[in-house]
Amino acid sequence: MNTELVLNLKTLEKVKKFTNVVNKFNSDVDIIRDRYVIDAKSIIGIFTIDLTKPVKVRIVSDDKAEITRFNEQMEEFMK
Repeated sequence: MNTELVLNLKTLEKVKKFTNVVNKFNSDVDIIRDRYVIDAKSIIGIFTIDLTKPVKVRIVSDDKAEITRFNEQMEEFMK
């Protein structure tokens, strides 16, 4: 099951916090920008894309509890 959200990661602090949060998940988490798919657990990978615009983030998991926890923790990055 895939869940996609649109997040704002415009500041260095947000990117740091985001990578710390997603690294606590067992599932794959990707950032999708145009035709590129980047491992969201890689801070270096995240900085290879334009962060001035919102990004699409996808978690791939069959664990409904993990998806729910992911959605809850990503709320702060939607602002």
